Parts: sequence; C-alpha cells; structure tokens
Amino acid sequence: MDIVTNETGAHGRYTTTVEGHEAEMTYSRTSPSLIIIDHTGVPDALRGKGVGQALAAHAIAAAREGGWKIIPLCPFMRAQARRHPEWSDVIQG
Repeated sequence: MDIVTNETGAHGRYTTTVEGHEAEMTYSRTSPSLIIIDHTGVPDALRGKGVGQALAAHAIAAAREGGWKIIPLCPFMRAQARRHPEWSDVIQG
C-alpha cells in the first residue's frame, strides 16, 4: 500500500488510495519532536481491509524515523496504540 505524506506548515496528513477510495490520517505538529494525530478517515468501502491499520503503522514508522512522539487524540489511533504496546516508544499520553 502506497502511503503519501503531505505536510503544510503545522498540519499534515498521510493518505492512500485503495480501489479508487482515499483514506487519510491527519495530524498537527506542535513542535519538531511532537505531533497530535487528530483524525483517521477510512471510507466504508475499505473497512476491514487493514487500511486504517496501515496508516497507523506508517505514522509509527515515521515517528521512529523522525525522532518524534505522537499524541493519539483520534479515537482510532488511540485504540491502535492500546492494542500495540510495542509502539509505546513513540506514543505519548
């Protein structure tokens, strides 16, 4: 799954298009070392196909590579963080 990162100023999003449908995860950068993930949107047509999970895993990989932490305000990302204790190195709060 190809996930694209777009960041403009303090706002960013990870997007992917699967079967003609776009899914996204949006975030705000509060500092060079912290982002807040505030929304995950996966169209109904893609539910159950692991698209949201792929976006979450991408965010974790980006945080590890970039050396920042994630505050998961988005309910989906917060639930994923609870399910994946191995992500605790980059999850804050």
